[in-house]
Amino acid sequence: MIGLLTVALAAGIATLSAPHIKAMLSASSSVAGLTGTCATPPAAGSASPAMSGAAAGVVAVAGSRVLSAPATPAPAGAAGSPAATKATTGPAVPTPTAAGASTAAPAPAAPATSQSAAPATSQSAAPATAPATTAPCPSPTPSGPPPPANANCKLIVPAHPLTAAGLATPYQLTGPGGAAPAAFGCTMANAANLGAFVQATILDPVTGKLWVYEPLVITKGTKPAAAPAVPALPARAVVTIDIGFNGSNLTLAGATPRALHQGHCHNGLGDSIFGQVSFCHGSHFFYAAYRAEKQGKLVVPPAGVSPKTGQPCPTTRSFTLVDQDPSDNVTTKYLLTAGGRTAQFNGPNAAAWPGATVLTNGSDNALLDGFVDPVLGCKPFTAPDLSRGGAPGTSQALDELSAARSQAAPVALVPENDPMVLVNNALSAAKTDRYRSNVGQPAVSPGTDAADSPAKFCQNMINIQARFLSDHQALLASGPSPVPSVGSNLLTFMANRLVMSYTNLNCRDFALTNPVKVTLNGNGVATAATFDTTQQTAGSAVTATPAPR
Repeated sequence: MIGLLTVALAAGIATLSAPHIKAMLSASSSVAGLTGTCATPPAAGSASPAMSGAAAGVVAVAGSRVLSAPATPAPAGAAGSPAATKATTGPAVPTPTAAGASTAAPAPAAPATSQSAAPATSQSAAPATAPATTAPCPSPTPSGPPPPANANCKLIVPAHPLTAAGLATPYQLTGPGGAAPAAFGCTMANAANLGAFVQATILDPVTGKLWVYEPLVITKGTKPAAAPAVPALPARAVVTIDIGFNGSNLTLAGATPRALHQGHCHNGLGDSIFGQVSFCHGSHFFYAAYRAEKQGKLVVPPAGVSPKTGQPCPTTRSFTLVDQDPSDNVTTKYLLTAGGRTAQFNGPNAAAWPGATVLTNGSDNALLDGFVDPVLGCKPFTAPDLSRGGAPGTSQALDELSAARSQAAPVALVPENDPMVLVNNALSAAKTDRYRSNVGQPAVSPGTDAADSPAKFCQNMINIQARFLSDHQALLASGPSPVPSVGSNLLTFMANRLVMSYTNLNCRDFALTNPVKVTLNGNGVATAATFDTTQQTAGSAVTATPAPR
């Protein structure tokens, strides 16, 4: 589900909503920690496929305007995939991108601990401070933007992906259905739209030690700009691999007939894929990690308390932070040379290519680790990154371990109405459980449904997150926006994101109202927000028919 925006008009104020903003986040890479690199500017049409217009034309509102356009069909995806569902169930909308907007560099993530969550209390209007931005890089030469209709690609997984040799063997991005990469824009030079990213987290079950490693993705037919580092793994290492994508649907193929089996890799349930994400060996990894914790070998530090708010630091399972599809995509970064080749993100490679562009995957994890935590004075859980010479690194799996350790009730788990876990637009406990098991979350049950049934997830997200944003407006507005063309600061960005999630989880079906209104400036950038913090109770609703387990 690529970042799509829906624009609606309400009471003379522009309200911005969208199905997904992950691809938009990809345009907001952090370059902290490496010298000589620069940030990728949003590509033409970046994060703006299909449009679902509620209104047409341009409407001026008190010095602001709302951009909207006629509806156009979304591209069809793989059978049962989120993109395929979107194409049949409703229109979608292009991102209003600010002219000349460049990306913001968040503060570097500090090592060691951090994460957890808590509600807040009360109301009102968001300040509009715009953060500083970084200079854009020169555009890489080899590949232009993709044809507008395509949002789907294929990723070739190397043989024995869980071994040291497999981790150091590049994954290959290519076009769907056997097409050449450039024919559909499936190149890493076009990463803001269709880039793929891979991240490994490694556990020694004997000692409880953890490491992270970022396997490289290259465009099929190219070679790495620098040979990937070969990690040294303990003899009985348990490895999980998380894969993220900046387009809509990424399918996996093995470099050898048994590669996917060797890695325990999958990207959905049967023919119904998750869409942007895939996993290798995730459920095995979390079983081993939780066992090591019980044995006292693995010690996950507590998330801690924010010195700015006095509340627990957010986690990926905090209703203060989650969106419509929580716990997705990775914190991996790559370097892209002017010649269109990729390299791992580390000091030696940055020194070798001083003008290289930093590529990132738009993710909930990157939002937490790189933007929210620094503003709140919190620190993400880190481990030595073997692709960066042992420097502290974050990962999707580390964030989930931290959330499992520290998140207080109510705990936000992947809900059954998350578009990534629907099967033919119907709820599927089996597909939800497949996703949850790969990020270390408990299966669907009456116990988890108390906070995470479709209705309760909507209720908790609206009540807790709107109040959190309202109570900490000045603090959050002081942080840079992950996507300056969407929100002028961290607060307005998160406000937009909450409205998008309300819309795309169909929360109104549960008699819940949208708690946020966002004002846009003349370039379509959200510059202010108002919050209704009235606590709501979800009602019964006619929802999608559950698919068989």
